[in-house]
Amino acid sequence: MSIWWSLHLRREAASVPLARRLLLGTMETAGVDPDISYDLSVALTEACANAVEHGGDRDTDEVSRDYRVTAYLDGEKCRIEVADSGPGFPVGGATLRGHSAAPAPGHAESGRGMCLIEQLADHVHVRNRPGRGAVVSFDKVLKWREGALLDVS
Repeated sequence: MSIWWSLHLRREAASVPLARRLLLGTMETAGVDPDISYDLSVALTEACANAVEHGGDRDTDEVSRDYRVTAYLDGEKCRIEVADSGPGFPVGGATLRGHSAAPAPGHAESGRGMCLIEQLADHVHVRNRPGRGAVVSFDKVLKWREGALLDVS
């Protein structure tokens, strides 16, 4: 058995905990190990926060006022994708493992999201679509509680 869901959310701060709670509830119901669930929920929170903050111009562009979150739990892996409709990452900037931002200094209040996602997930892929948005996808091998609904072991 596998589970997948997709949300179309407004680029508002209140949408971030909604996506996180849905992911955590899905994983708890499926029987995913709580530590794995926590790691993925933090990574999802960072990706959603980036989409809310950088995914477009709220004041002038109706299309970029939303973003999409999709999660797939299938077998031994969970894949999460967050896509926005904003300007995408700046073209030609410095990259960090394919990402267009360098890590923020330790005292900064923001700017560490992509680095954190890379630390919490097993694989991260960023697709830049200049003028049409960015897509951040990441996955992690799942561990299961005994008797879990989707346990493939």
